[in-house]
Amino acid sequence: MNLNYLLGLLMFIFWIVALVDCIKGSNPNKIVWIIVIILLPFLGSILYFIFGRSPA
Repeated sequence: MNLNYLLGLLMFIFWIVALVDCIKGSNPNKIVWIIVIILLPFLGSILYFIFGRSPA
């Protein structure tokens, strides 16, 4: 049961990091990515880090 809490906490932190990174970034499709991250929390975060981040 503790593993479920730890996994849930890690997924929540990953979601917050993706959302903050998207908000602070200079992506031209920022609003679309914010909506995707909010509506699909874990999957949207993964998709954002794979496809949505602008190159540094």
